[in-house]
Amino acid sequence: MRTPEDFKTRLKIAKSKIKKQINPNEEKRGSFMGNAFKLGTELVAAVGVGTIIGFILDSWFGTKPWLILIFFFLGAAAGMLNVIRAANRMQEKD
Repeated sequence: MRTPEDFKTRLKIAKSKIKKQINPNEEKRGSFMGNAFKLGTELVAAVGVGTIIGFILDSWFGTKPWLILIFFFLGAAAGMLNVIRAANRMQEKD
């Protein structure tokens, strides 16, 4: 009959074998790709939200295309600021 200690021992051995098989470069590459995707998404989302806000305000006030342009550039600036802040946080982690 097997005891829970046997199971724990076998589990530790299996985990150590798996850790040895994983290439550390693959983990870093996946992390870099995730960070790059995050930064790109932040920039695109900020520009999109700014443009949508400008479009809605333009339709309310009838000032097309001025508020769309203003909020597009505000969104782009906010997106770039977010990317810079996130990149600085990532750099501090490493």
